[in-house]
Amino acid sequence: MDTTPSTVTLALIQLSCSENIEANLDKTFRRISEAAGEGAQVIILQELFAWPYFCREINERYFAWAESVPGPLTYRLCKLAGELNVVIVASLFEKRAPGLYHNTAAVIDADGTYLGKYRKMHIPEDPGFHEKFYFTPGDMGYSIFATHYGRIGVLICWDQWYPEAARITAMMGADLLVYPTAIASLPEEAGELSGRYLEAWQTIQKSHAIANGCYVASVNRTGTEDRLSFWGHSFVSGPFGEVLVEGGLDEETVMCSIDLPALDRHRTTWPFFRDRRIDTYGPVTSRWLDTDQDS
Repeated sequence: MDTTPSTVTLALIQLSCSENIEANLDKTFRRISEAAGEGAQVIILQELFAWPYFCREINERYFAWAESVPGPLTYRLCKLAGELNVVIVASLFEKRAPGLYHNTAAVIDADGTYLGKYRKMHIPEDPGFHEKFYFTPGDMGYSIFATHYGRIGVLICWDQWYPEAARITAMMGADLLVYPTAIASLPEEAGELSGRYLEAWQTIQKSHAIANGCYVASVNRTGTEDRLSFWGHSFVSGPFGEVLVEGGLDEETVMCSIDLPALDRHRTTWPFFRDRRIDTYGPVTSRWLDTDQDS
């Protein structure tokens, strides 16, 4: 019997981070406790929440920050989740084996049970975002996690630009897609260009909500780290692509309630899954579709 409540309250915790890891953790744990006290049931943390965004540079010393998942930090989160009766989604720096590291999200249920992990599939390499130096692409596939408060599909940051990832995860039964994120502007992108990036970032994720008839929650960090200005603006989208709540540039906890039974009604009246032409989609697995322009 499904005991998931009809209405679930989300909390997206967007913070700035320093190289003082314990200070980052203390601040985050305090925000988690405060959100739970205000009624939050599912708490989503930003990408690599315990650390500064070290991928802004190439430096081997940062590998010392990684740990196994589950590991010490995961267990601390499990204890907190169980005490507060909340689900926690946390993006961690995973050391899988010597020389093998992942950007990994741990999912912890409201009774403190570690449900599993998702390893980031799409790894970017851009100025200020040198993730290919640190992370191996995920090899566990896409997955959902059946929590006390609904079926959650977890994807991470750069994954958010790929409709295939959202579609597959939604097809596995996700009511809610969550995207722990670390996205920022470089100094040369300030002003109007930065605004256009922000708009595009929200538009693509609202599109996932529309196309898959689900909720989308994206939590981004804030603050300035070297040349990167993280723009915050964590938000939740409903299945019409409507922004239900949105944060600003500063540290804050963005909270919102979502109506899970409404998704069945929504998908019935806007039946994208019913009308999919799966017999025509084979080419999407190609890297590119080369055509002979002269024929």
